[in-house]
Amino acid sequence: MNYSISKDSKYPAYIQLYQQIRTDIVSGVYVFGDKLPSKRLLADESAVSVITVEHAYTLLAEEGYIESRQRSGYYVIFRIEEGFAGTEESKRTLLTEDEPAGHFLQEDAAAAEQIKFPFSVLAKAMRGALGEYGETLLSVAPNAGTLVLRTELSRYLARSRGISVRPEQIIIGSGSEYLYNLIIGLLGRNRVYGIEEPSYPIIEKNYQVSGVQYEFLALGKEGIKSTVLHHTRADVLHLTPYRSYPSGVTASASKRHEYLRWAEQKGRYLVEDDYESEFSVLQKPEDTLFSRSKRDNVIYLNTFSKSISPSLRVGYMLLPEQLLPEYQKKLGVFSCTVSTAIQYVLADLLRNGDFERHINRVRRAKRNELQKKKQPKQ
Repeated sequence: MNYSISKDSKYPAYIQLYQQIRTDIVSGVYVFGDKLPSKRLLADESAVSVITVEHAYTLLAEEGYIESRQRSGYYVIFRIEEGFAGTEESKRTLLTEDEPAGHFLQEDAAAAEQIKFPFSVLAKAMRGALGEYGETLLSVAPNAGTLVLRTELSRYLARSRGISVRPEQIIIGSGSEYLYNLIIGLLGRNRVYGIEEPSYPIIEKNYQVSGVQYEFLALGKEGIKSTVLHHTRADVLHLTPYRSYPSGVTASASKRHEYLRWAEQKGRYLVEDDYESEFSVLQKPEDTLFSRSKRDNVIYLNTFSKSISPSLRVGYMLLPEQLLPEYQKKLGVFSCTVSTAIQYVLADLLRNGDFERHINRVRRAKRNELQKKKQPKQ
């Protein structure tokens, strides 16, 4: 063990420790089945508190790198060579035959009031934008969206998701369906697109209407089954790593690394659809494929439909640097499909912290609700 905690780092000690242990697990210093050092031993060796080590271990366990075994310690369950966690008993959710596909839709309806963005905050932002920007709001937005919104998104993603991206890599569009079409126009119609099975119906419908070839890739408990992934003809994978609909499957850490290894072959791309991930109950949102990729071949998608309102019809995608020239060549002539006024309102919500306060409030409420369910009934 040789973990160094810097007081000058922008990250707290437990995040630094988590990142270093995760690197050791992924690089094979610790392999599947290895027992990690005890919390007290690691605390002494790293000159941190036992609480700091416990927080780091908790994050690693939540993301599927390790698991806690009662009265025994923490063990590695990440399998880089096989691409799936070494436990049959998944901590992720998978629909059973007794659970209808509408289960998550019903669950969302029940939690809608909790997730709902405060109307008063949105109305105040709209009035503020009208007063501050005036007739600027009537101007036509550039093809990729206003620089003010793309800049605030870049800053937000850096501090909330660990995604480092330039504003120039961000494309604003009117919802996921529109962005799906842009991706096909960018990557081409001569490719085979792989989508999860089961999958959100709109994803399949989009590829069907576009007339491109696509394959269904069966989901297991941790994500797309390894045998299916290894035999697909697809060279583009459309993935929803967080809480795929309608199955509810969230890809494990091992599976996410398997997706990235699959994409190492030349000409392959991953489309990461990260819908609703802001509301994860994990202490730290799981790393995105976009932020973990070393091949610069992941396209990231998200929207404000769940976090603010579907009526806004605002989504965004992050393009790899290598695709920017191709995007400008093929799609740079089209107009932005989101009004300038809405983009300025969203930029203000991101800048003044109202958006993040809402996200954090909902996440705290969901964690508290989950904690109550875990408590034994009196």
